[in-house]
Amino acid sequence: MQAEIITIGDEILIGQIVDTNSAWIAQQLNAIGIRVKQISSVSDDKSHIIAALKEAHERANVILITGGLGPTKDDITKKTLADYFGVKLVQNAAALANVKAIFRRLRGNNFTELLEVNKQQALVPENCEVILNRNGTAPGMWFNYDDTIYMSMPGVPHEMMYMMEEQVLPKLKSSLKLPHIIHHTILTAGEGESYLAEKIADIEDALPPYIKLAYLPKLGQVRLRLSAYGDNEDFLKEKVNEFAVRITERVGKAVVSQEDIPLEKAILDVMADRGLTLSAAESCTGGYISHLITQHPGSSKVFFGGAVSYSYELKESILGVKNETLWQHGAVSQETVTEMVEGALENFKSDYAIAVTGIAGPDGGTTEKPVGTVWIGVANKTKTVTKKFSFGNKRRQNIERTAIAALNMLNILLNELK
Repeated sequence: MQAEIITIGDEILIGQIVDTNSAWIAQQLNAIGIRVKQISSVSDDKSHIIAALKEAHERANVILITGGLGPTKDDITKKTLADYFGVKLVQNAAALANVKAIFRRLRGNNFTELLEVNKQQALVPENCEVILNRNGTAPGMWFNYDDTIYMSMPGVPHEMMYMMEEQVLPKLKSSLKLPHIIHHTILTAGEGESYLAEKIADIEDALPPYIKLAYLPKLGQVRLRLSAYGDNEDFLKEKVNEFAVRITERVGKAVVSQEDIPLEKAILDVMADRGLTLSAAESCTGGYISHLITQHPGSSKVFFGGAVSYSYELKESILGVKNETLWQHGAVSQETVTEMVEGALENFKSDYAIAVTGIAGPDGGTTEKPVGTVWIGVANKTKTVTKKFSFGNKRRQNIERTAIAALNMLNILLNELK
């Protein structure tokens, strides 16, 4: 079963908004056994939309469309769909009642009568099945046409999501005979994609045709995703688990988690389970490590906080770095990062600490310490580990690489206590 997603709107194509709808829809479809064949974004132009629909019809059994259903003149999706199917627009009584109910709820006693432009929200192509929008005035429209399902939904994310979860997904599952899709993701850190591929080449070669292995690299990390497709769910789970165990044993210490979660979340979960706490002393990352950690609910169980100590003065006053250390060795040095991480442990009273200091760029480098030079330290009460890294000359990438490298070093130190 193949699907295609079409998002409509000039605002997407000029970069005014980011198309988050497609990624979310693709996840939901995949979870019920529908593979997404292609994702397209088209402008608010009738000919472009019709061309996209015709092309999608050649590739997909299910076509999901978002956007262009508002009450203003630039919203042309309904009229275009009517022209595409060769039908008229008609007023739908249930959709009109829904629009009135929403305005009564919003305006209370001030509600008198709908404007004509609001009434037009209830106009739909006569060959569609209306899917009511409980969170907005634009109805969804379901079409069965030439052995293909078309579903048009609002582009407003929360309206689309509620419609998908409450009505569209159950309707797809009841209308179609869908296979089972089983995913298992192994999160690794500290090893490159090519190294991992070589290390598990024989295991990958042994995969049966109904199981695929994907490599999903990110700065300092690689996710290995096993995906199985078929009708026997229990059998698929058993086989995926069998190969996941083999890969995990082969990859060894590079494995961080058996879930599709960020590196910092995997570490937080481990530390929370063990009742351990963490603090951070950041210089070149400017609080980015703390941001990664605190974006996750429940992080306060583990993370005490820390310091963003750019200047010599703050490194000394907050972390206890010695003045002579800074002047003799510089802020970007093994000696300084050692005192930073050990100072964080002592002053913030945590079980573990991370410290980073470096030259993020694009300027500030020297011949001895070029842009991208970073020292990272991790420590607990019995051991301190430091390491020098030489990244590139791109500031944003240097900050991200530093954060991931620091988290990976912390993960390795945590694993020593297993």
